[in-house]
Amino acid sequence: MSGEVVAFWCLSAVLVGSALAVVLTKNLFHAVLWLALALTGTAGVFLLLDAEFLAAVQILLYAGGIVTIVVFAIVVTERLVGERISQTSRRIAGGAVVSIVLVSLIASAVMQRPLADVRPPMAEDLTREIGDTVPTRFVLPFELLALLMLAALMGAIYFARPED
Repeated sequence: MSGEVVAFWCLSAVLVGSALAVVLTKNLFHAVLWLALALTGTAGVFLLLDAEFLAAVQILLYAGGIVTIVVFAIVVTERLVGERISQTSRRIAGGAVVSIVLVSLIASAVMQRPLADVRPPMAEDLTREIGDTVPTRFVLPFELLALLMLAALMGAIYFARPED
């Protein structure tokens, strides 16, 4: 096995472990720290794919910016409420079933059409290629991601409102 394969499997273990810890940890602050580890591991995967720009964006925006904002929100909310905030995973069995079904579907799709052993050549300037491709070829997934983030924001507003 090459070094890239070993690094990929190590990063995969870190990603899966930290993602499970995000969902299963009761302490909300610890869950955010696990999220930061998962986002940093994702940046490591980007580095393995020779996408340094995406790795830098992942570290700066997500692992740095978003996690900082969430930690700040937790601290401010705990001060306002006056007690420690914890999370509960109420529907963990249903989530586990959906996750297992999704992983099995993805695995069966990969088994039907295996991935190439050799990585295709990369563009000279990957950053320019991303900038040209996202608003043209991948505009629909980009807009769907924006709608998903809007729905997540609306859900956060709904759960953050006071109960009357």
